[in-house]
Parts: sequence; C-alpha cells; structure tokens
Amino acid sequence: MKILSHLFAAALLTGLATVVTVGDTQSQPPAATGAPGKETKAKPYPLAFCLVSGEKFEGSEMTPFEMVHEGQTIKFCCKNCVKDFKADPKKYLTKLADEVKKQEAAKAKK
Repeated sequence: MKILSHLFAAALLTGLATVVTVGDTQSQPPAATGAPGKETKAKPYPLAFCLVSGEKFEGSEMTPFEMVHEGQTIKFCCKNCVKDFKADPKKYLTKLADEVKKQEAAKAKK
C-alpha cells in the first residue's frame, strides 16, 4: 500500500512540475538584461501572424500565446507552436529576421 501511495505522489509531483514548466506563456515578463536592477523592455513582435505556422492573428478569434526569447517578444497561435519554436529557436529567429526584411523592403517600394 505504501508503494502505491509513493507512486501516486511521484506521478502527482511530475504532473505538477510539467504544468509549472509549461505554465502560462502569455504572461511571462520580459527577460532582464544589462545591469542588475535595470530591466530592458522586450522588442515588440513585428508580424501579424504566427512565426511557426503562418496563421494570421487578425480576423480570427484566437488569442496569441506570447513569450520573450533573448529580448524579443514572439507570438504563437497555439502551444504546439511554442514547443516547435523551443525545439529549434535559431531556425525561427532566422525566419523572423527574413520576414522583417521583407516588410522593410515592401515599405521602401511604396
């Protein structure tokens, strides 16, 4: 009986640790950089769509998930996209930089 209660407690703690780790990605504060006691604001997210899936935010009823990665706010359409980003952030940060360049080039043409 004691073994079952220990197994149950371990499973419960593992589940709790998972919930705490995944957490609410929408309410994460900006990452602090620079001198202690000084917080820098995260850069705003420049795109109107999910960096991973390409889903547009405007015109849909979805509430984007937000997180700050290395001082840059990133928005996602769902938690699965957050997982994909965390698996290969360099890939998606490169994509973000490319999309920003496309937007700047389009503005320059106008």
